[in-house]
Amino acid sequence: MDIGVFGMNSGSCADPSVAIDAARAAEELGYESLWVGEHVVLPDPRVPPSPLAPGAAMLDPIVALSHLAGVTERVRLGTGIIILPQRNPVVTAKEIATLDHLAGGGRVLLGIGVGWLAEEFATLGVPFEDRGPRTDEYVAAMRALWSQERASFAGRFVSFREVFCRPRPADGRIPIVVGGDTRAAAGRAGRLGDGYFPARVASDELLNEMRRAAVEAGRDPADIEITVSAPTEPEAIEALARRGVKRVAVPVSSAAGLPAQVRTPDDVLRYGKTMIERFGE
Repeated sequence: MDIGVFGMNSGSCADPSVAIDAARAAEELGYESLWVGEHVVLPDPRVPPSPLAPGAAMLDPIVALSHLAGVTERVRLGTGIIILPQRNPVVTAKEIATLDHLAGGGRVLLGIGVGWLAEEFATLGVPFEDRGPRTDEYVAAMRALWSQERASFAGRFVSFREVFCRPRPADGRIPIVVGGDTRAAAGRAGRLGDGYFPARVASDELLNEMRRAAVEAGRDPADIEITVSAPTEPEAIEALARRGVKRVAVPVSSAAGLPAQVRTPDDVLRYGKTMIERFGE
């Protein structure tokens, strides 16, 4: 079982000095990954089911991971998640490939989601209703830019022909982790994800839907890594491992609607000494 830290751009880790100390502590103890979330804006008053207050600090995820990449060497860097349909996929592909290049290659995990906050989409001038198909197409477009020497893609929302986008990832790919605790998200993970991050809960219904969609798409469900937020009880982590979960991410803030289990660098060290010795690979 791999163990990551979730929320490295919010809560106490919105303070850059805290984030640096926590990231270094995590790498020293053998945590496998650091994860950040995304909201560009939050409306006031709060819109349920958001766990975040409108004034809560949340740093831009790619900028935050670039900051953490510069003070670490080995730990993986994941977005959990970015809201892909709100973004330009060509610019995002460039940013993510650049992050991976600057981090030394092979360290980045791109977690994506379709988003749920209509007010945020409206603020950005992006249609809310077609965010699902837009997400699917953006994934395909980004993979074309990463894998093709001279990339071309033709779709409903994005098209380009024979363009160079450098740097490219060393092996022509960035693993894409699909986030979301809905059947649609589970199905998307099965169809096109390298991983699935249901975040709050790994219900049998969602995992079965992911596996069903993978089989229907001609894929092996065992190839899709499952990540969930870490439960508070060690026995629950053991149960997740038996169900095929590859990674748990311990929350450093309440951004995912879960209680923060580690708030400070000292907490990261404390948790790591206990849990990584017990579950780490």
